[in-house]
Amino acid sequence: MTTVFHRAPRAKLPVAVRGDGIEIVDSTGKRYIDACGGAAVSCLGHSHPRVIDAIQRQVQQLPYAHTSFFTTEPAEALAHRLVEAAPKHLGHVYFVSGGSEAMEAALKLARQYFVEKRQPQRRHFIARRQSYHGNTLGALAIGGNAWRREPFLPILIEAHHVTPCFAYREQQAGESDEAFAQRLADELEAKILELGAESVAAFVAETVVGATAGAVPPVREYFRKIRAVCDKYGVLLILDEVMSGMGRTGYLFACEEDGVSPDILAIAKGLGAGYQPIGATLVSNEIFDTIVGGSGFFQHGHTYIGHATACAAALEVQKVIAEDKLLDNVMARGEQLRALLRERQANHPFIGDVRGRGLFTGVELVQDRASKTPFDPKHKLHAVIKSEAMKRGLMVYPMGGTVDGRIGDHVLIAPPFITTSEQIETIVERLSDAIDGALCAIA
Repeated sequence: MTTVFHRAPRAKLPVAVRGDGIEIVDSTGKRYIDACGGAAVSCLGHSHPRVIDAIQRQVQQLPYAHTSFFTTEPAEALAHRLVEAAPKHLGHVYFVSGGSEAMEAALKLARQYFVEKRQPQRRHFIARRQSYHGNTLGALAIGGNAWRREPFLPILIEAHHVTPCFAYREQQAGESDEAFAQRLADELEAKILELGAESVAAFVAETVVGATAGAVPPVREYFRKIRAVCDKYGVLLILDEVMSGMGRTGYLFACEEDGVSPDILAIAKGLGAGYQPIGATLVSNEIFDTIVGGSGFFQHGHTYIGHATACAAALEVQKVIAEDKLLDNVMARGEQLRALLRERQANHPFIGDVRGRGLFTGVELVQDRASKTPFDPKHKLHAVIKSEAMKRGLMVYPMGGTVDGRIGDHVLIAPPFITTSEQIETIVERLSDAIDGALCAIA
């Protein structure tokens, strides 16, 4: 019996002992294609020599220095690199240890910003149904996934949720993308007015929805319209790119494709590619200047923020992505992945939708394609797919509750940026077999 408190204590997990490119090898020698990067994390695969060397060099020189005493060269260099590439006006970077911390920092920063501006009445946060922003209490409160929130509701702060930009489930028959985007923007405006425009602090959204709904991209113009509503009422726009950012969609920052710049932007996962725990919150110059010109102190912090070794690893990851032109491969392999999956979808009665951007793809399973009726949640189809995929040496990231937090099943595919054309073909073959095996198992 293990003494590790695993997230699913009843499960018997294989022991991972080695990483090799896009594969993980367990203690029996079995190899698994990591077609989800763990949780869209391992964008360079496993055991990349340049990143390992960068970590070793930093550990030998200075593994850690507390940020209340020092800054470090890798933290300064990484922040500069991120700001140079970021959407306009995002001029400063606050380093943390992961995505939930990045979102927690974003929420607290938004609140402090308005306190410093002498607008303490701005306390409400609006997000979207079926969103996920992390598992710390603040991030969980803002998230819109009912299943994750339900056990902790009595200790969560109040938050408000509007309709997500989920075209497959929410766009009406005959409704154009433009009309759909406008309807959602109007709904946000109505919610702001309902709460009192002077009391709303921020609107929070994943640029491309990740785990809870399966790589759902916004329709064109959606975020432009959302940005306009936020600007109209002085509401901050916080974009969560913890999963979709750092090249996952083919752009270093996913919102580049949508032509918008948020006030606060959260990143993690692909920032350090899993080689060290790291995340970051990028902040507008306006917010930074307000804090500096006011109290001069952000009332927040953790022991390992700005960790020197983590920053050194992330800096090397970003250099590799740029120097090897991996975003070109993300675009090409992503198009290939979705094209192959859509070929399967055309002849498969239970694949309802294939969607995504770059190497960030979701496959939604339905019991009936015409009505989009999900499978009965009692089957836990997503869990069976995961099990069948692992048997076939494939790691994917399935999830249940796609529709409303209770019903619906999807599979998230987010392979490393180094994945080849041949490996994409193998991923699709194994995933297709796993889906069919799972459907047979629940029949």
